Amino acid sequence: MSFDSPEKNAAWAEDEGFAFELWTDSEDRTLAQAYGAASSSSAAYADRVTVLLDAEGRLLLEYEVGGIATHPGQVLSDCQQLFGD
Repeated sequence: MSFDSPEKNAAWAEDEGFAFELWTDSEDRTLAQAYGAASSSSAAYADRVTVLLDAEGRLLLEYEVGGIATHPGQVLSDCQQLFGD
């Protein structure tokens, strides 16, 4: 999720070959506030957080993104434990 417009997110995802759905919270930061990525509706930037949701949208795990080099591996490992290979 970012605060960019849906069009800007779609262009970025296409340019980068990003295969996952990107959410846009450009209007009032409702999702960002709900998931701890912003402290107010006027936040200029989203904090870097990762959330894992199940198929029904329930929050399973949440992470503050610290080490960019290790974070993806940790999330992948947790996904494999939760959902299988």
